[in-house]
Amino acid sequence: MPATLNWNSDGEWTARDEWGMRDSAGRRFERDRWQARLDELRAAHHVPGAALAVLVGGQVHELASGVLHRGTGVEATTDSVFLSGSIAKVYTATLVMRLIDEGLLTLDTPVADVLPEFATPDPEATRTITVQQLLSHTGGVTNDFNHDGGRGDDCLAKYVEAARDVPLDCPPGTAVSYGGLGYVVLGRLVEVLTGRTWDQALKDLLFTPLGLERSMTLPEEALRFRVAMSHLGEDGGDPAPAPAWDLMPRSAGPAGRVIVSAGDLARFAGMHLAGGLAPDGTRVLSAAAAAAMTRRETDVPDKWTVSADGWGLGWTLYDWDGVPGYGHDGAAIGQYAYLRVVPHAGLAVALMTNGGSARLLYADLFRDLLAELAGVTMPAPFGPPAQPPAVDLAPLLGTYRRAGVVITVARGADGGPRMRYEFVDGMKDMSPPLDMELVPVTPHVFAASGAGPSFSEDYMPVVFATLPDGTACVYVGMRATPKVS
Repeated sequence: MPATLNWNSDGEWTARDEWGMRDSAGRRFERDRWQARLDELRAAHHVPGAALAVLVGGQVHELASGVLHRGTGVEATTDSVFLSGSIAKVYTATLVMRLIDEGLLTLDTPVADVLPEFATPDPEATRTITVQQLLSHTGGVTNDFNHDGGRGDDCLAKYVEAARDVPLDCPPGTAVSYGGLGYVVLGRLVEVLTGRTWDQALKDLLFTPLGLERSMTLPEEALRFRVAMSHLGEDGGDPAPAPAWDLMPRSAGPAGRVIVSAGDLARFAGMHLAGGLAPDGTRVLSAAAAAAMTRRETDVPDKWTVSADGWGLGWTLYDWDGVPGYGHDGAAIGQYAYLRVVPHAGLAVALMTNGGSARLLYADLFRDLLAELAGVTMPAPFGPPAQPPAVDLAPLLGTYRRAGVVITVARGADGGPRMRYEFVDGMKDMSPPLDMELVPVTPHVFAASGAGPSFSEDYMPVVFATLPDGTACVYVGMRATPKVS
């Protein structure tokens, strides 16, 4: 029986079934046991600090473990704030859906109708890319385009202007390709339609009505709180503090920077679980808009990088053996965040971390939490089979390129496939080139080893596909990279 969230007279969430009775499936959250499990797994996976928030049975339970900064030893607490990385995209998507609620645009609105300055190298694509396509990552725009628009309030406008000549990953509407550029464009669209900066619109339209006091976008706002420092290092060891706290420019905000506590992230998810209502009954988003965000817009060829079975409008969609859910992952150069929502159980789980093998911590902890609190069985970790199949490599070998990235697939010294993943152009300082061995899983899916914690501690999925126009491509990190030679 599906549960929804309602509010009692004290402004707390309560889980109720469709007859208005207390949800009998609600589980009791055993705080001490989960604190011990968080402490155990955090230490085992060399994560310096972590914060966990679990919305279940109508209450948000908040836990913390470890330190915010290994150099200073400052303790992680439940009110600490972390970089949430790409989870910012869900906030931007929610803002866009609010504007649709207000009748300022529709999902079918061409972006260029609102932003005449928006352009791509393909004039037809420029005219036809819609709001819906950018929200669902089917607009063909790329992810790895980095442009610092400065610290001024015009930073998003400068980014959109600079992006005019950035090649598309694929023709709009033909395939999914995870794209940060599209979300910066959506952030600029929010600015034009509201007359506010994206940062201010987020405060006025989401943070304030939801009472999210530990949610922000700018470093000077974060310094009021206990802030998690990023940590970097090799697999299997304790990482060291990064040389800088946040390397992203302000213009990356709509795609990659909301600074938030785990508890506030769970409360934001709670609004979506409640069909768009804030704890005090304020309608932040229409029920129709909240539901639309979780409807499947597209399937995905790579079902392992972020455990995605499909994509909605902003949300990553999951199918756990027939149990639907949604959420998003985020990475911010040394900080990693994970959000999972299970509607039938009225459950939301948010994990914030500041380095180490965070993906392994997430996998172990969420597998336990979702099983006990929602009856969900998460899939086994991705990896090669014991007996890899024989594969014809010849059609897969070659060079693949998209804006900011070159991928080379070649035979290694032993004749087996290897992949070199290299950031170029404006992204060249993001990471040294990565050289990885590829092990066949199927004729078109490979497991790459040696990617490092920023990509995948164990095996990274590499998926070869063909776009509808016949172009061969490879998916790495959910991004479609076309073959050029």
